[in-house]
Amino acid sequence: MQPTEIKKNVYQVGSLDWNIRDFHGYSTYKGTTYNSFLVMDEKIALFDTVKKDFKSDLLHNIRKIVDPGKINYVIVNHVEMDHTGSLPEIMEIVRPEKLFCSSMGKKALLAHFHKDDWPYEVVESGQTISLGSKTVQFIETRMLHWPDSMFSYIKEDCLLISSDAFGQHWATNEQFDDEVALSELLRHAAKYYANILLPFSSLVKKLLSNIQETGIEIDMIAPDHGLIWRTDAPGIIEAYDSWSQQKGRQKALVIYDTMWHSTGTMAKSIINGLLMEGISVQMIDLNVNHRSDVITEVLDARAVIFGSPTFNKGILPQMADMLTYMKGLRPANKLGAAFGSYGWSGEAVRLINQALEEMKIKIVDPGIRVEYVPTHDDLKQCVALGRKIGKAIKEDA
Repeated sequence: MQPTEIKKNVYQVGSLDWNIRDFHGYSTYKGTTYNSFLVMDEKIALFDTVKKDFKSDLLHNIRKIVDPGKINYVIVNHVEMDHTGSLPEIMEIVRPEKLFCSSMGKKALLAHFHKDDWPYEVVESGQTISLGSKTVQFIETRMLHWPDSMFSYIKEDCLLISSDAFGQHWATNEQFDDEVALSELLRHAAKYYANILLPFSSLVKKLLSNIQETGIEIDMIAPDHGLIWRTDAPGIIEAYDSWSQQKGRQKALVIYDTMWHSTGTMAKSIINGLLMEGISVQMIDLNVNHRSDVITEVLDARAVIFGSPTFNKGILPQMADMLTYMKGLRPANKLGAAFGSYGWSGEAVRLINQALEEMKIKIVDPGIRVEYVPTHDDLKQCVALGRKIGKAIKEDA
């Protein structure tokens, strides 16, 4: 990646990671980027760094613009290691006058790097600093998605450097939203929201409201991952507002794993019932769909129906993985049900219902258990279950 001037005297100097395929359980099948931003002014400021392995890329890009030793300020919006892994080496080379961070940011930096001699300058939400012709305002975004997180807003450029918010895991030579297909970009952005920010939706909603109340103008959003929103910043803000409300639409997911196809056959009949009620449906086999892609579909679904055969008096491992992952992300305002086949014990439906209850998903029906292979009458019950859930979705609209 070459350094790119995104606003006058503001440069993207980060790096591309083409090969990463897993981000602590999140499938990054198109890689990611670690964005870092350099502002050239009377005081030269570097906003965030990059993952440790990509330190050389960052320094190479900075040196195309300025000697790193001339950087005056380092600003840490987020302490997670994909943005600070190279920070110790950068601090050694740059030796900045000040390192700006939130109060929780200082605490996290000390816990990560044990460097009490760095020139920490703790800032509060709303506080500003002058770089010369440009003014930086800090906006605390605690728990979006770490306690230390904050935004940096450059007033004169109407530029929001947004840390992890509004990002995407997508490695591409294009750097701006208007250089790619908007539908694909929004798909990556939705996946990012669903897998990282979903548990903090109430805070996202509050933050967006606060930003609107302050009246700050945002012409461009530069996240720490993915492409920069230079054309459709209002569009991604609107999408975040919608996702944070977790309303869902008339859409149901039938998510299942199957051993000898009995549970899969039941899934098809449940789908038929949902379709008879005019509900948009997706059939999701956990053998061929990654958990992070499933959660992306959960984002705008109104109902989630889970199916698994009983396996060793439990559920199949991939279903257990899916439910555990989903429980941590805490989707809200969902309807749910369970189904599955069994041989001689039949605990799967009960265990799935237990997981749904823990996630505060409203259970529409106790669920259907079928011994071994479903009969025609069993499948009629599955169709009826699909119709029952479909009616509940429409009544809840």
